[in-house]
Amino acid sequence: MQLSNKQKNFLKAQAHPLKPVVLLGNNGLTEGVIAEIEIALDHHELIKVKVLGEDREERQAICDAIVRETGCLLVQIIGKTAVLFMNKPDGVITLPKA
Repeated sequence: MQLSNKQKNFLKAQAHPLKPVVLLGNNGLTEGVIAEIEIALDHHELIKVKVLGEDREERQAICDAIVRETGCLLVQIIGKTAVLFMNKPDGVITLPKA
């Protein structure tokens, strides 16, 4: 599923007041971190993940790996914080029409 610009803007507005629920540290992306992200996405649908590290390409690669492993959608990356969304049919968040 791809998000339209209208849907991304809607999700960005929804995510603005949120605090990061998962922090990736020096150990990087482990199976435990992936499991925590999946649990958070299942419970909240829309989460922020803080990815530490100074290299922008490395942070982007980690976010791409999270999307690949969990099946979620990357809404945006701002600095070291990624906004992730998991569309659920019975979820609380209803996306606007594309």
